Order: sequence, then structure tokens, then C-alpha cells
Amino acid sequence: QVQLVESGGGLVQAGGSLRLSCAASGGIFSIYVMGWYRQAPGNQRALVATITWGGSTNYADSGKGRFTIARDNAKNTVYLQMNSLKPEDTAVYYCNVRHALSGRDYWGQGTQVTVSS
Repeated sequence: QVQLVESGGGLVQAGGSLRLSCAASGGIFSIYVMGWYRQAPGNQRALVATITWGGSTNYADSGKGRFTIARDNAKNTVYLQMNSLKPEDTAVYYCNVRHALSGRDYWGQGTQVTVSS
């Protein structure tokens, strides 16, 4: 059973930075795409960024130029470095792994990111 453990959320002032981490276990992660999604109150869960085993990345427009996703395959861990944070980045951030063949999704428990103005 795939398990995801997130860490790194918190409260930060606008313009600040945070780094989220997500450690995965229980699967063969070379066949999974790893990524981050976020959900703000009243909104649907939305893509932030994804990364493949080979390092190909995809970003939502909202984070381009400010967020960087990275992956340590030896540790089965995905990171999200968030710089120049804005109040509108406030949300619960969820780690996601998606089986590259079946499309099955696994989710972390979520970590709160709050950006104050």
C-alpha cells in the first residue's frame, strides 16, 4: 500500500519561501508521476506541479517562475520549493503519486500553507 508523508507547511509572510517534502513508501516509484496539488477554501483541488521519474516537469501557470519541483528517486521523495509566496498561494497542499500506466492516484494527508500579507 502506497503511503505518503508530507512535511514543511506553515505560516509565512508574503514574499517569503517554504519547502514542502513528501516521502513515499510501499510502491515501485519508477512508474509513478509525483506531484503537488493545492486546495483553497471554496475551490477545487488544482495542480501545482508534477515530475516524472526522468525529471520532466509540468507547472501550473500560477507557480511558474516561483515554484520548483524536484525529486530524489533514491529516497522516493518529492519536494516543492516555493519562493516569492503570495497570499493567494494560501491553501492545503497535497502530495500526489499517480501510476503512470493505470492512472491510479494516491494522496497525502495535506499540509497547510498560509501566506500573510
